[in-house]
Amino acid sequence: MRTSFNIPDDVLDEFDRTWQAEGFESRSRAVREAMQEYIESHTQLEAVSGDVTATLAFDYRHEDVIRELHGVQHDFQDVITTTSHTHEGDWCLETVFCRGEAARVRELVYRLRDFDAVGRVTVLFLRS
Repeated sequence: MRTSFNIPDDVLDEFDRTWQAEGFESRSRAVREAMQEYIESHTQLEAVSGDVTATLAFDYRHEDVIRELHGVQHDFQDVITTTSHTHEGDWCLETVFCRGEAARVRELVYRLRDFDAVGRVTVLFLRS
């Protein structure tokens, strides 16, 4: 099946350098691999249940969203155990350690992803 995407030139250039350095035979193969990883990570987020221990890492533009993020963190004090924060220019990297009901952690992930000023949210579950 053929399809097309609108991707900024700088992102596509970096993607091309990456898949070529990894040794993939084509951009199509690299895109299929990336899509599979995306599906697996999102399926895991939806499938997990019960009590979990997880780390959420996210980057964001500090001035655009810091007050709202603090509000979200206060709303989720029941599952957030620890946070770590660092600055790099106008951007911040935040790591949030969570322990609690999977549905509540999942809700936190989706709340963080709702912010336009948040670049990405990565979730890592501790295996039991």
